[in-house]
Amino acid sequence: MSKKYDKYNQQDETELWKSYRDTKDQDIRAYLVEKYSPLVKHVAGRIAIGMPQNVEFDDLVSYGVFGLLDAIEKFDPDRLIKFKTYAMTRIRGSIFDELRSIDWIPRSIRQKAKQLEQIIGMLENKEGQQVDDEAIAKELGISMEEYNSLLTKISGTSLVSLNDIWFLGDENDEVSFMETLESPMNMNPDTIIEKEEIKNVIVEAIKTLPEKEKKVIVLYYYEDLTLKEIGEVLEVTESRISQLHTRAVSRLRSKLGKVKSVISRK
Repeated sequence: MSKKYDKYNQQDETELWKSYRDTKDQDIRAYLVEKYSPLVKHVAGRIAIGMPQNVEFDDLVSYGVFGLLDAIEKFDPDRLIKFKTYAMTRIRGSIFDELRSIDWIPRSIRQKAKQLEQIIGMLENKEGQQVDDEAIAKELGISMEEYNSLLTKISGTSLVSLNDIWFLGDENDEVSFMETLESPMNMNPDTIIEKEEIKNVIVEAIKTLPEKEKKVIVLYYYEDLTLKEIGEVLEVTESRISQLHTRAVSRLRSKLGKVKSVISRK
């Protein structure tokens, strides 16, 4: 870090954040950008693992920089949240927002992901319980080898889908699996209550997942492990973790889609 920022290294960071919030001092801002810029590469690196080759790592980093700058402007030091946690969520969201805007996923892959989601929902409604891979593959009319290949092909879509899993068209209606990090002062009481209800629905949906899929979701989105690291923990291949992740997101989107459609009509 540049020596000109040594004076800030000696200060209590909470007080430094409060000072920036009150003064918008550009030297403090520059210090915070330089200090936390490695987070952008960290988040971009994790996301890049699940992306096809046509998505460049440097592009992901450039998308994430906007998230870091946004986090610095909006961070509230009075809340009991570490800036690193808040910033990583903002950086991740900024990258996914840009990926959505450039529509990088081929339409055919989107259609296959949607078909998988619908079939899982239909089977689980019919059976009244979780269905296994064999039942899903049979309904699709494909072999298990083809089914696993399908999961691999649509794995990239699930990384974006999880962060876009609940969005009703307004910033106050967006809820991901991460904690809602906006300051409650920015929301009216009705919005706060609705967000808490939606988060409870999401948590309950995660609890219904098969044990291995649940572990993948928790380790990837809450413990910040890479797919490779999760594979090492669960003692299976990285490609198998990718398949479990994809299927878990398809199940969740199917379950939450029904609740979402009801709420959006209110």
